[in-house]
Amino acid sequence: MCGIVGIVGRKPVSERLVEGLERLEYRGYDSAGIATIFEGELHRRRTEGKLVNLKARLKKEPLSGNVGIAHTRWATHGAPTECNAHPHFADGVAVVHNGIIENFSELKDGLAEVGAKFTTDTDTEVIAHLLTKFRRDGMGRLEAMHAMLKCVKGAFALAILFEDDPATIMVARNGPPLVIGHGDGEMFLGSDAIALAPFTNDITYLNDGDWAVLGETGVQVFDTEGKVVTRPRQISIATADLIGKGDHRHFMEKEIYEQPEAIARALAYYINANDNDLTTISTDIGFATVESLAISACGTAYLAGLIGKYWFERYARLMVEIDVASEFRYREIPLSPRSAALFISQSGETADTLASLRYCKAQGLRIGAVVNTRESTIAREADAIFPILAGPEIGVASTKAFTCQLAVLAALAIGAGKARGTITNDEEQGLVKSLVALPRLMRQVLNDIKPKIEHLSRELSNSRDVIYLGRGTSFPLAMEGALKLKEVSYIHAEGYAAGELKHGPIALIDQNMPVIVVAPHDRFFDKTASNIQEVAARGGRIILITDEMGASISKLPTMHTIVLPNVDEIIAPMIFSLPLQLLAYQTAVVMGRDVDQPRNLAKSVTVE
Repeated sequence: MCGIVGIVGRKPVSERLVEGLERLEYRGYDSAGIATIFEGELHRRRTEGKLVNLKARLKKEPLSGNVGIAHTRWATHGAPTECNAHPHFADGVAVVHNGIIENFSELKDGLAEVGAKFTTDTDTEVIAHLLTKFRRDGMGRLEAMHAMLKCVKGAFALAILFEDDPATIMVARNGPPLVIGHGDGEMFLGSDAIALAPFTNDITYLNDGDWAVLGETGVQVFDTEGKVVTRPRQISIATADLIGKGDHRHFMEKEIYEQPEAIARALAYYINANDNDLTTISTDIGFATVESLAISACGTAYLAGLIGKYWFERYARLMVEIDVASEFRYREIPLSPRSAALFISQSGETADTLASLRYCKAQGLRIGAVVNTRESTIAREADAIFPILAGPEIGVASTKAFTCQLAVLAALAIGAGKARGTITNDEEQGLVKSLVALPRLMRQVLNDIKPKIEHLSRELSNSRDVIYLGRGTSFPLAMEGALKLKEVSYIHAEGYAAGELKHGPIALIDQNMPVIVVAPHDRFFDKTASNIQEVAARGGRIILITDEMGASISKLPTMHTIVLPNVDEIIAPMIFSLPLQLLAYQTAVVMGRDVDQPRNLAKSVTVE
């Protein structure tokens, strides 16, 4: 979602503000802007589109000032125009905002009645007008800030400049994260630690409900009641040198090829490779005694959870209830305190997932967080943290975070099975040996399939629609493959359970329809082969992704076959995800799409 950067500095800040925004591009955005205070006046530059447009504007119209705020906007209220781009001004106040002000309409009506003139279609503008109203009513800056926060409802992260206070930034957090950076005679603000990595690694995370004043020499933090509070400082693990494409054309390509290393790093946290067994899995969840498990997540993380459901039920004999986080808590599921819940989120800040976590916590469930950011809100509110250790993922379409989530869920399922006595020591060692081999096999696959994928992607780029099919864990993998393709290429794609083909989707099959079938030679292969014959009988263009065993015995009428190595069933989803990711990536490249920042998408979705 929207990205925020702020600096209270000792030298001009505009270039560094833009540098911070560049490190937040992965979150997704459609306009950008910055504001500074110079010689006692507010100044700003805003543009539609990418940061390159803002940089060009600043080159023609430089912006001076040692204090400033900056923003990349992902449109919610109002079109992505320059007029609607942040920062917003009103009578000596500048505001940038991540989130949604739910009661903005009634606030706007009330402010208009007392003379406020609105110039944008956004919900954010009411914040600036509220602050100017309270100042006109005689309030000081702190008093006006506290009064404004009592008026607004919703999720928000805010950074605010007052023209008559050229040495401070005021900030507030209610939902979306905000990080304070401590420098040498300077202070910094960002939506996450990555934005601040070039400037400082000495950071403070604001809690929900906090608001604060940043000056050159420090920060004063207040709680919702306006009382001064202390929040801990810590050293961030986010570093500036991690954020580069290397020899790759795009971050997405780089992150696809980083997966063997990322998986090895993740597995090393959970596995004793010398003994082929697991390290102790956190006892805070109590897998040995829980009666059931609830899993919730959004997007790709939800599909990882679906695959994890198969593993927990098969290896740990643990019943799993799963739903997308945006629906989970509204179903009013009867949850028992004797159950546990896992929440999966790459950013650890996903608003719907966090709301579902809090719902389960209120029901007395023990909470586990499968996250990439151990400093995130979801991690901090969980009883147990299960880090995926994927490293920074900049491409909006998740790749290495997805496979690292799968690797961690597989380890947790094995650990749960061990704790519950549903797998033997020999079975544990066999499963762990398969996981240990995963990085080597992923590297082999990435090296072997690239030419085939590049050829196939040119053909697929001419398609309007694509169907993906799979059974067992390959069913959610088919949905993930379809999601990746539509995310980055904008080709309409859908993933189905292969057995459901005849219950509706088969009506779509004709000679123009590519059908991508994910079919390792597993327990379901023969039934999937029957579904492939049904597609062939109707002229569908079959692209089969299988393994050496499946290819050797198959006489299926395919147009293309991608052959992967024979692997154990537990690691097949990670191996088979690689051609799906590469196919989506290469197809989007052939079509000239903006692969790293697809239209309308955001990396970290911090509004519901």
